[in-house]
Amino acid sequence: MIESVWTLRPAAPEDVEPIVEIRAEVMRPDLERLGRFDPHRVRQRFRDAFSPQHTSVIAVEGLLAGCVALRPDTDTGSHWLEHFYLSPAHQGRGLGSAVLRTLLAGTDARGCAVRLNVLQGSAAQRLYERHGFVVESQDPVDVFMVRPPAETSRQGHCQ
Repeated sequence: MIESVWTLRPAAPEDVEPIVEIRAEVMRPDLERLGRFDPHRVRQRFRDAFSPQHTSVIAVEGLLAGCVALRPDTDTGSHWLEHFYLSPAHQGRGLGSAVLRTLLAGTDARGCAVRLNVLQGSAAQRLYERHGFVVESQDPVDVFMVRPPAETSRQGHCQ
């Protein structure tokens, strides 16, 4: 069941603190399992990395439900999918898949590969695998994944 009405809108500075709290709640179980949860650090890392020009707020019926960032990587000619968080109340309903399909349709149209990293053992890895991401490399903490553009995408340089 996909959330009834959802939208993506550009992130604004006033979105940072609500997103920080969603991030801390969503990441806590995996970070605790890995022995890496620090309540200050989990919040500060987002504040330090926040890039409003690449971040979208996911809103459900007008209310903030999460966020996602899609950052171009000029070194690789791909994009990094980052900071994809949905509050637990909105998980398991198809919203993450719907948002991901929307973003990937755009990168496919531009002929862009998409990269991401996910914590080892995170359930999110299955979501990404269902959408065509494959493991590129991994370390004790992170799994790095990549998804090439769909075959039907425009050939040429990723923009």
